[in-house]
Amino acid sequence: MEREPLRRPRVLVATAERHEDACCPHLHEAVELVGKRWTGAIVFVLMREHRPLRFSQIGHAVPQLSDRLLSERMKELEARGIVERRVYDGSPVRVEYELTEMGRALEPALAELRQWGRHWLA
Repeated sequence: MEREPLRRPRVLVATAERHEDACCPHLHEAVELVGKRWTGAIVFVLMREHRPLRFSQIGHAVPQLSDRLLSERMKELEARGIVERRVYDGSPVRVEYELTEMGRALEPALAELRQWGRHWLA
C-alpha cells in the first residue's frame, strides 16, 4: 500500500494589514474598560438616571458593590474621561458624578449588550 506523503500545515505570513484585522486594539481596550468588574453597572446607572448622582446614590443602585471598589471605579472612569466629578462647597461638601459626552456615547453599545444578555443569558 502506498502512503500519501505528509502535508505540512499552511503557515500564514502575517502582514500588517492582516495583523490589524486579527485583533483591533481599540476594541480590546474598550471591552477591558467597560467589562471591568462593576464598571458597566455603574455607567448604566448614570445613564439611566440622566442626571448627576452622589456617590451614595450610585452605591444604593448597585447594592452588591463595596464603597472601596465603587471609589476605585469612579476614579478610573474619571481618569478616562467617561465620568465628570463635581465638588460643591458647603457643609458638608457635596460631590456629584455625571457622564461626559464620551460616557453618554456608550449608551447604544451597552443597550445592545444588555439586550444580548437578556436573550442569551436569561
